[in-house]
Amino acid sequence: MSLTVVGSIAFDAVRTPFGERERMLGGAAVHFSLGASFFDEIRVVGPVGDDFGEAEYAVLHGRGINTDDIEHVPGGKTFFWSGVYSEDLNSRETLATDLNVFETFEPKLSDASRACDVLFLANIVPDLQIGVREQCEKARFVALDSMDLWINIARESLDRAISMVDCVILNDEELEQLTGKPNALTAAREVLSWGPTAVVAKQGKYGAALITQEGFFALPAFPMEAVVDPTGAGDSFAGGFVGYVAAHPDEEVDHALLCRAMAYGTAIASYNVQEFGTERVARLEPYEVSARVADLQRMTRFDDTPLALRA
Repeated sequence: MSLTVVGSIAFDAVRTPFGERERMLGGAAVHFSLGASFFDEIRVVGPVGDDFGEAEYAVLHGRGINTDDIEHVPGGKTFFWSGVYSEDLNSRETLATDLNVFETFEPKLSDASRACDVLFLANIVPDLQIGVREQCEKARFVALDSMDLWINIARESLDRAISMVDCVILNDEELEQLTGKPNALTAAREVLSWGPTAVVAKQGKYGAALITQEGFFALPAFPMEAVVDPTGAGDSFAGGFVGYVAAHPDEEVDHALLCRAMAYGTAIASYNVQEFGTERVARLEPYEVSARVADLQRMTRFDDTPLALRA
């Protein structure tokens, strides 16, 4: 079994109240792949330029990620993003977005990538997501991420892409914008009516919520005394979440399985924010993930002894 992810591979320049990096490995497909690599064989599909070298490949290979479908564009430069985070890390200002080779990206999947058991369509043009989904006919679970840009300029294609997947992963504001509903819960219910069987509403430092036809489940973000860099946290969460599903090929993808997946996504995302970019997750060990999931389980469990309330 394998998991294929299609999305951006990038270099980021980031400044936060805790420091800065002028150039670090990033991109949705990279953060997702590292998060998912604890669970299954990962194949990553995305474009890079001549500036993407052995050091960058070593980060991916260090977690056993298959890079055969990374497309090297001769003479090109890798996608670059630069941004500055506010003092409380709740907002950020984009200083530069240079699409470079990503601007003309047309995913090229090998037979092995097309034969994936699980597929993640990271934040790319919806028409490209549709094309990849149509190539991966055998995938038993497909999840999709998107952003406000595509809601604004490619709505028809995005709606079609959403109708073709099993799970939509968006932040709460994007869900409300997409549906015109007043809150994430009613927005998620609306999206479920379009075809997916699950919606995950990312809520930043407050955690994430899972909505299916079977019910509602939410986890807080893992409590951290210091968050150094939130870049890639959402994609790391998606990697852990979707990766957990991929690791259970013989189980029905139901509400219970996805609830457990939420815990692993939350745990991995919590490590991502402890350092800049991929630095912490690249050296993360499986026992650390398991320990943090156990901590989450302990923190979110309570004594349900019935109490007689006053009339």
